[in-house]
Amino acid sequence: MLNQSDPLDMTFQALADTTRRTLLVQLSRGPASVTDLARPLAMSLPAVMQHLAVLEQAGLVQSQKVGRVRTCRMAPNALSQAEQWISARRAEWEGHFDRLGDYLETMKKEATPNDDGN
Repeated sequence: MLNQSDPLDMTFQALADTTRRTLLVQLSRGPASVTDLARPLAMSLPAVMQHLAVLEQAGLVQSQKVGRVRTCRMAPNALSQAEQWISARRAEWEGHFDRLGDYLETMKKEATPNDDGN
């Protein structure tokens, strides 16, 4: 079950499933009814609705029911918190790699024989 206390955990848990990522790709093209979202998937409508509920709980999707039609859309800035977290981790690792590159360059220069034969 999703950890209700941390929105970032909920986002990553929602994104961990292939079907939910597929639904988000479909919704990135624009709003769609649950029926339209379910059509290309090899699963029942109730199963698709369960996946959409997880996405909605994570704040990635919003839905609205008008009459008998439930229309879903990606939530504005849905992935911004996850994107910020990933960007911060990327920046940390790039810093590590930059320092490693500097160190390796220093080691290479120290290992290169001097021009005077020593």
